[in-house]
Amino acid sequence: MAVKIRLKRMGAKKAPFYRIIVADSRSPRDGRFIEKVGTYNPLVSPAEVKIDEEIALKWLNNGAIPTDTVKNLFSKAGIMEKFHNSKQGK
Repeated sequence: MAVKIRLKRMGAKKAPFYRIIVADSRSPRDGRFIEKVGTYNPLVSPAEVKIDEEIALKWLNNGAIPTDTVKNLFSKAGIMEKFHNSKQGK
């Protein structure tokens, strides 16, 4: 079972709001998920990102693969750097 960290689209038509979730790669985009990691609101300026760092690092250490967009959000929040440092043993 390949586990991914990806975005789940919420909100109204033409007013997207996203949840960052951990889900099986075979499940639909807005379907079943394992755990909620955070939220992302691209409509406000600047874009609002709330991530539970502890949960995100737990899933990254367990082998969950983030999508490109989620990887960019994690990099801006500094989570990818912490993940790589913990992987290197620093």
